[in-house]
Amino acid sequence: MTASDDLLRQIEREPSLAIALAWPGDFDVERRDPVEDLALPTGVPLHPIAGCGAGGTYFLCGKAGAEERPVLYADSEGQATLIGADLVEAITLIVVLPLWRDLAKGFTISELGAGIRADRPDFNTERDRLLHALRLAPASEEEAASRLLAVAARTMPSYVPFDPNYDHLPYGLLFGEALGR
Repeated sequence: MTASDDLLRQIEREPSLAIALAWPGDFDVERRDPVEDLALPTGVPLHPIAGCGAGGTYFLCGKAGAEERPVLYADSEGQATLIGADLVEAITLIVVLPLWRDLAKGFTISELGAGIRADRPDFNTERDRLLHALRLAPASEEEAASRLLAVAARTMPSYVPFDPNYDHLPYGLLFGEALGR
C-alpha cells in the first residue's frame, strides 16, 4: 500500500478530516461522480476520489497500488491539470492553498491568502491542525504554488483527459497561460 492509498483511507474513515478538506479546500470525498466519463490518451485508468462544488472531479491516475499515481483535476468546463505527483502532494496543496484554482485566473498568492484569511481569520491555525492530523509536512503558500505549477507543466500530453463517449476532444489546460502555452 502506498502513502497515497493510506492517506485516502484516512480521509474516508475520519469524517472530521473529510469535512475539513471539503471546506475551504473544496475536496469532497462524498462527490465522486464525475460530470463526464473521462479517459487518458495513454489508457492509464482514472479513479475518481473527490469532487468540488463547481462540478469538478479529482482523479488518482493509474492502477491501485502503483508506485506513481498523480492526481488530476478536471473541471466541469472542459479544463484539467495535474495538481500533485501523488495524493500526499495534492492534499498538501489543497490544505495550504485551498483557492489554488484561482491562480489560473491570474490571482496572486497574496491575494488568495488575504481572501481566505478575511473569510476565515483562524485559517493558519486550522491549516496547521489539519496538516498535523493528516501527518503532512507543512509548506508555505509560495512553495505549494510553485510545486503546483511544476506538476501542472507535466499534464501535457499524457494526462490531458477526453470523453471517449462523446467527441474525443481533449480538455484544455487549466494552467495553460500560466505555463506559457
